[in-house]
Amino acid sequence: MKHANDRLQGTLDLLILKTLACRGTTHGYAITNHIQAVSEEELRIEEGSLYPALHRMEQAGWISAEWGMTPTNRKARFYSITPAGRKQLEAEEQNWKKLTTAVGRVLRFA
Repeated sequence: MKHANDRLQGTLDLLILKTLACRGTTHGYAITNHIQAVSEEELRIEEGSLYPALHRMEQAGWISAEWGMTPTNRKARFYSITPAGRKQLEAEEQNWKKLTTAVGRVLRFA
């Protein structure tokens, strides 16, 4: 049986961008906690997936990052969505809707 995290393949950018759009500037650990909490513990993003994705998205100009201090006084990189990231989020949401609609059709009529 596949683990629920296998379903994240190809959706990580969407989840990160949506989290930053809704929550504002935040650090990586808070991003993963938010996704895990909102998904009712169904989705867990491992550090080995999160930080390469954040770096790639920063390189693409979808997010920006700067160093700061967490509420627990730890140094961390804080990420924010950029205008280009908002456009990408819109495109990712449209692609997700198309995909889930298509899969739903197959499940109903297969």
